[in-house]
Amino acid sequence: MAQYFEVHPDNPQPRLLKQAIALLEKGGILAVPTDSSYALVCHLDDKAAADKLRSIRGVDDKHHLTLLCRDLSELANYARVDNKQYRLLKAATPGAYTFILEASKEVPRRVSHPSRKTIGLRVPEHQVLQELLAHYGSALLATTLIAKGEAEPLNDAQDIRERYEHQIAAVIDAGACALEPTTVVDLTGDEPELIRQGGGDPALLGL
Repeated sequence: MAQYFEVHPDNPQPRLLKQAIALLEKGGILAVPTDSSYALVCHLDDKAAADKLRSIRGVDDKHHLTLLCRDLSELANYARVDNKQYRLLKAATPGAYTFILEASKEVPRRVSHPSRKTIGLRVPEHQVLQELLAHYGSALLATTLIAKGEAEPLNDAQDIRERYEHQIAAVIDAGACALEPTTVVDLTGDEPELIRQGGGDPALLGL
């Protein structure tokens, strides 16, 4: 049975966040709010948890998983970022953007794209998730919570708990999220490429 942590959206209780982190460290998968719908997250270095994350979502190893980072300095641990890329990232973080970047050696090969060796990275603008990442002290592996066979992400914490109560360790409820996906931008080429327009304004990146 998934645990249920109801937290304040602006001042989440550290005690509850630490209980959720304890579940992550045991290999659990959490449903967490972000600035663009709920997401499933797990420990980056736990292969079994990453495999389960993909299984719940119904995606294969070619599906880009995303690393949620607290800030740009943390993001730079997981991706190769040059000065031009850094300026773009600085302009658009935190926010509802996912950036495709070349993965660094800190990223296990099994979670980067198998042929391109790239990874999706983002710095979310959501108080509860930021606090969770701060207490956790590292990036989290994530994927948008979209049920198998459906197109829209899930947004109701109670509904998520009922659907996944035997598959995930816990749900963090901070109220409803936005229901718009992130704007996805590929920064691995000579020029930024808009892959998907979502909640983040592409004009911030000159797109």
